[in-house]
Amino acid sequence: MKKINCNSCPIEVGDLEQSSFVDLLHNHYSSVRKVIIVDENTHDFCLEYLLTAFPTLEEAEVILLPTGEENKVMEVCFQVLEALSEYGIVRSDLIITLGGGVVSDMGGFIASIYKRGLDCIHIPTSLLGMVDASLGGKTGIDLGNYKNQIGTFHHPVAVFIDQRFLSTLPEEEWKSGFAEVLKHALVSDKEEWERLIASKQDELFSEENLALLLEKSVSIKSNVVTEDPTEKGKRKILNFGHTIGHAIEGYYLDLEPISHGNCVALGIIAEAYLSNKKGTLSTEDLHGIVQVIRALYPCPEDFLVGVSNIIELMKNDKKNDQQGIRMCFLDEIGSCSWNHLVDENDAKMALDYLYQAYYKN
Repeated sequence: MKKINCNSCPIEVGDLEQSSFVDLLHNHYSSVRKVIIVDENTHDFCLEYLLTAFPTLEEAEVILLPTGEENKVMEVCFQVLEALSEYGIVRSDLIITLGGGVVSDMGGFIASIYKRGLDCIHIPTSLLGMVDASLGGKTGIDLGNYKNQIGTFHHPVAVFIDQRFLSTLPEEEWKSGFAEVLKHALVSDKEEWERLIASKQDELFSEENLALLLEKSVSIKSNVVTEDPTEKGKRKILNFGHTIGHAIEGYYLDLEPISHGNCVALGIIAEAYLSNKKGTLSTEDLHGIVQVIRALYPCPEDFLVGVSNIIELMKNDKKNDQQGIRMCFLDEIGSCSWNHLVDENDAKMALDYLYQAYYKN
């Protein structure tokens, strides 16, 4: 069992049944009511294990969320909040999220605002949830096509990461989470980046290597969050690839949705290009990043049609200020700086470069 601290929130990576989850249920939350928030996928593939392995949860209320980013909205949150009221859930009760990034984001947000805050435990079931969404205390829901525009900082009581849940994932979900793993290495750990890109995927995701991947990626994010819990400075580097990536994701929500990780990967190429254009990242490193991302993640051929819409979405990014769009730039692989000002022409050039990286003759 690997134990990691993230701004005083304990994270345990290993077998859930051997973790302190058992003690929490028996010693700290034995007399309170428990609510398990799942989506359609984790209801079918993960919930039965949790209820069987931990009999104290058999009486828990189960709330089912619809699957998909398009459902990460206030309307669905209202329905859950009303259900909590109908169940008579009180401030001392416990919410447990069992799911991927959407479940962690929404469940954490609901826990943070219901009766001004309930304790929450995250049990992420996707690679994206394990290395990113469940960590750091950020919660969020979307506002139209704008990603995570409504949210809070609400650190969970604990996070339990058990790789057994990953066996249910389709390949697209593996890749979505792996984009965040690559991003963590790019912004903070050159040695880990080199290890990741040198490994074959079937070797990388073997049981032994997956445990190392999870520990390394979780540790990178946890160290950054502990240093800057509320994103006043360094924590912004964790948004590398996300300004453009979120805008692409938001644009396609109303068309044919693209996974979060795929969009972040595309954003990594575009923002690495700007890092190079502004003189912080070498051309050699840029080409290396493009080669890795392009081999793993597709790029929609029609996205240039929506460039103006994508840029408009970027203008409402959470990191921006009155002067305009703010981004993170790579100084080199393993090092990142933040608060760089980017104008609309820069953004357009970055999107043009992204298209050329995939479709140039």
